[in-house]
Amino acid sequence: MNIKMQKLLPITAAAMLFATMATGAVADEVVKIGHVAPLTGQIAHLGKDNENGARLAVEEINKKGLVIGGQKVTLQLDAQDDAADPRTATQVAQKLVDDKVVAVVGHLNSGTTIPASKIYSDAGIVQISPSATNPQYTLQGFKTTFRVVATDAQQGPALANYAAKELKLKKVAIVDDATAYGQGLANEFEKTAKSLGMTVLSHDATNDKAVDFRAILTKIKGEHPDAIMYGGMDATGGPFAKQAKQLGISAKILAGDGVCTDQLSTLAGDATDNVVCSEAGRSLEKMGAKGSEFEAKYQKRFGVPIQIYAPFTYDAVYIIVDAMKRANSTDPAKILAAMPSTNYNGVIGNVQFDEHGDLKHGVISLYDYKGGKKTLLSEVNM
Repeated sequence: MNIKMQKLLPITAAAMLFATMATGAVADEVVKIGHVAPLTGQIAHLGKDNENGARLAVEEINKKGLVIGGQKVTLQLDAQDDAADPRTATQVAQKLVDDKVVAVVGHLNSGTTIPASKIYSDAGIVQISPSATNPQYTLQGFKTTFRVVATDAQQGPALANYAAKELKLKKVAIVDDATAYGQGLANEFEKTAKSLGMTVLSHDATNDKAVDFRAILTKIKGEHPDAIMYGGMDATGGPFAKQAKQLGISAKILAGDGVCTDQLSTLAGDATDNVVCSEAGRSLEKMGAKGSEFEAKYQKRFGVPIQIYAPFTYDAVYIIVDAMKRANSTDPAKILAAMPSTNYNGVIGNVQFDEHGDLKHGVISLYDYKGGKKTLLSEVNM
């Protein structure tokens, strides 16, 4: 380097500093929001759907511009894969804490959301699950746990009530996948079914990796049920329904939101025509103009249809940002302090939380399938 260049460098640096001070230009504060869902494995399509909803919100907010406490803020989605595995979920949760996220949207499954919740609680970080329905998640005494869907304590009874009162079913066999979600939903369904006078013929357990259900289904066929309630996800629920039909079982297949996806028709074929399922939230078609607008934006951005809970992750990001605005801070502790007073009108409707972090006004939607297409039957306000 020549002497002239050496002399110029300090002057240039000083000039740049002066210019920055004169224009008031300050680098944006980068604020990380975590998102966790299974991005690999059998239900990766559901996890990616959730991530897409959160990503769409982050991109929109950044495009509009966000200022908190007089500082321009750029959001960054810290997206992680828990593979629907509880052990991986806790490792990923610790990674997000170490990454210094200010809040987390996730996890997708109850079986991952619940063990991860202690790590977020210990760190004082808001966790909003868009899809975990096991009641235990928000009943642990943590101040950090919130969700934007109804619970299985509402979903199970809604499904049982529909089976007993609308379908007039008398005898039911129950099978669950032994996860926190599948087992929890099946148990809630069973309690209500019995209280309504339905006969529960049997309650069997499988696992969330099973692909062959013929032994359980053959046993159940001999019990002659009017319906079989399956607690699990679509990756196993699809083959379950398909094999039931192959075995000549005419009983209705009842299931919760884990099964109740557009993907089910691919997994179960024409056996979907015998399925009645529930979702722990308002249907997209009942979300009105906001739902239609969201659907159009989502499909334009990602080129695929919505599975289930993308609108819920989208709103969860906006709810976190709403808390930031009300707190006028990106400090996780101040965001957490603002969360209980949330009163946000989003795509999924009005969101207010009770003392546990559950929705004050939950909705259960019930569906069947006509020609492989998921069709809304009714909506139950909780």
